Amino acid sequence: MTDAELAREVAAEAGALLLRVQSECAGGDRGDREANALILERLRAARPDDAILSEESADDLARLQSSRVWIVDPLDGTREFAERRDDWAVHVALAIDGHPAIGAVALPRLGLTLSSDAPPALPAPHAPPRLLVSRTRPSALCLDVADRIGAERVGMGSAGAKAMAVVRGEAEIYLHTGGQHQWDNCAPVAVALAAGLHASRIDGSPIVYNQRETSIPDLLICRPEWAERVLATVRDCTA
Repeated sequence: MTDAELAREVAAEAGALLLRVQSECAGGDRGDREANALILERLRAARPDDAILSEESADDLARLQSSRVWIVDPLDGTREFAERRDDWAVHVALAIDGHPAIGAVALPRLGLTLSSDAPPALPAPHAPPRLLVSRTRPSALCLDVADRIGAERVGMGSAGAKAMAVVRGEAEIYLHTGGQHQWDNCAPVAVALAAGLHASRIDGSPIVYNQRETSIPDLLICRPEWAERVLATVRDCTA
């Protein structure tokens, strides 16, 4: 089994488990715990020499000595999961020497798992562009950028769901400045890059994974034709 096949299979299995947990009216805490246990067991069995960074497990920093690090979020969008919404996800990614080499994002309520080895073809862009923001706490910068470029603002839940909405052609731009961690976006970025999208920090610099600090404060995933304008608008808004 290739790394991409493993990521896709594990993400899908964790998604199926979470649907079962949800059907029993259980909350996100149980879902996080059980999905994390499944993912860790599968990855350790299949790739015993690789390191793992998970949102739901203690980080002893031993991963910093490894060039291959699986970065996972067993349940991205706990609030959405609890509310029985569609916009939550499972992230399974492999960073190799800091690069998001492999990724799979399961959207269990939609019956989809998108992966870096078989991303969908990008459909024709929508006009005006649709810019995805947090449905509960969109930042002032994101709202300002949307207004300046004439974008339609669309609120959505988890980071994975938003990134995959761009991959699937349901939006053109996902801009985030509210703070994230490596597990929030490694798998989404891997899939987005494989699909031919732009993915970077909001200053245009690449996102480097398996850093000591897990925090990644900001993110831009968008269609390549919008990257330059969005980055320039961010600079104007923050000047």
